[in-house]
Amino acid sequence: MLPLGTKLPEFNLRGVDEKFYKNTDFSENNGLLVMFICNHCPFVKHINAGLVDFTNKLMNKNIGVIGINSNDSSQEKYAEDSLDKMKEYASELGYQFPYVVDEDQSVAKNFTAQCTPDFFLFNDQSELIYRGQFDFSRPGNDKPVTGESLNEAVELYLNSNETVSSQYPSMGCNIKWKVDEEPEYFLEIKG
Repeated sequence: MLPLGTKLPEFNLRGVDEKFYKNTDFSENNGLLVMFICNHCPFVKHINAGLVDFTNKLMNKNIGVIGINSNDSSQEKYAEDSLDKMKEYASELGYQFPYVVDEDQSVAKNFTAQCTPDFFLFNDQSELIYRGQFDFSRPGNDKPVTGESLNEAVELYLNSNETVSSQYPSMGCNIKWKVDEEPEYFLEIKG
């Protein structure tokens, strides 16, 4: 798990709009939310409506938002995560944030991302202040999608420049790594 206080890892990734987005593109924002998401995972699908509303509110507070899909879409069973499908998905859902593809999976590895969805919130100094879940809602558990865990971190940061003490790990579908290229940290958890 990426330690709190870690500086924002570098990235330069192609979006569904065919533009490239770099970590430095967000340096004028009050912070940055990096989300590892995808198209096929039921955990992501479960929170999508709430996620769209939440990210729109964040952007209105001048917090940058980027969604990164690191899944290996070359595997036939994950073809739904291809860039072409990402374009359709982002349009259908009304994503206002850049939705980008991490084709070589290096960005996910640099973040030690493990699943979708997985959230990383950085302050205006590009320091990690939250990593974990959106909220306690899961497919089938009847808890409403509220974004409460992430929202608590955002509000505490914006109102008092503090880091929330309660950080809950994300739960979802593991990132679909390229065959035989799984990172060590993933193999340790899996094993």
